[in-house]
Amino acid sequence: MMIKETLREVVKSQRNMTDSSEVTIKREMLDKIEYAVPFAIILSGIRRCGKSTLLKQIMKKTVKFYYFNFEDPRAVNFEIADFQKLDEIFNEEYGNADCYFFDEIQNIEKWELSIRKILDNGKHVIITGSNASLLSRELGTRLTGRHLRYELFPFSYSEFLSFENKKPGYVSFSDYLKKGGFPEFLKYRKTEILQELLNDIISRDILVRHGLRNVKVIREMSIYLTTNIGKEFTYNGLMKMFNLGSANSAINLVSYLEDSYLLFTISKFDYSLKKQIVNPKKIYSIDTGMINANSASFSEDSGRLLENAVFLALKRTRNEIFYFKEKKECDFLAVNRGKVITAIQACHEINENNKEREISGLVEAMEKFGLDEGLIITSNQSDTLNISGRKIIIKPFWKWEIE
Repeated sequence: MMIKETLREVVKSQRNMTDSSEVTIKREMLDKIEYAVPFAIILSGIRRCGKSTLLKQIMKKTVKFYYFNFEDPRAVNFEIADFQKLDEIFNEEYGNADCYFFDEIQNIEKWELSIRKILDNGKHVIITGSNASLLSRELGTRLTGRHLRYELFPFSYSEFLSFENKKPGYVSFSDYLKKGGFPEFLKYRKTEILQELLNDIISRDILVRHGLRNVKVIREMSIYLTTNIGKEFTYNGLMKMFNLGSANSAINLVSYLEDSYLLFTISKFDYSLKKQIVNPKKIYSIDTGMINANSASFSEDSGRLLENAVFLALKRTRNEIFYFKEKKECDFLAVNRGKVITAIQACHEINENNKEREISGLVEAMEKFGLDEGLIITSNQSDTLNISGRKIIIKPFWKWEIE
């Protein structure tokens, strides 16, 4: 519990920071968010990807608002009962406002009770959080049907171009693959920033939150998976590799990495949910810069970095993503409401050595799902092929993403 006057000083200090005139690039998600609705707006995503900045950009579109950041070390003793004091301070300092902004609210136990009360009073609420399942669990209890959720990622290639003041093309795309999209890293160019971010997430969002002690295992697993993006893995394989007690232990550890947004798994496509669960998964990272900073000698593998960048671009569309594997293999299927809408192959360069493999896997997926058109995303090649009456578009990532 916090003393009211201490809480007041924190509120005023944080408000002064939100009023700063720091220049930031406009996030693409800004225009997609309708915040003047009777729902809690949830902005979730990995730490340091720009959620607070996006929150401030929304604030600039709002005449009167309240703001509080629960990550502030001075708010470490904040409890659910302190929401009443916080509301009193908001009114005393800033008068009546219709919109509440809360940063990293998942730190407060039973936070959803106060959010529900605010909504019941006809106010608007925008909150951020960096733990996927923790937010989902609370939202699914008190706020079922009363929230809209948006996931924020590090900069897309288009946002990277704006931040770096660069033009689209192979050179800038190669730079994007190397550096990724974390704003602070792009600003200061210190690899240690991404290495410490990994350590911070493992410590705060995984070890502390889930009461784990074996930091060595979770760190080694995160590095192993990061180094093997785009490759298949099984939970039994992870269990044996890291000497875990059971496959369930491996499932739990991977789920913790996913909850923190460090890594994502995708399943082999199958209409049977049971088969989706038991089939090998593939792993992808939140950011190519994070991969390079925390994996030895990975920057030379441009093909897998490109594949990861394609995955992230697809992830932003909010479609479900799977991989396809029967006789041949196709990297990605985008699925909307149970229907496969796009088949995509990611390949640094199509040449005589790999064209049969890359094209045949894509064509098999297209035939399987009745698609007339497929995509091969490359680093810098453009072409159009017609095979068995089906159209294959070869396009460089730097053109595809900005379109």
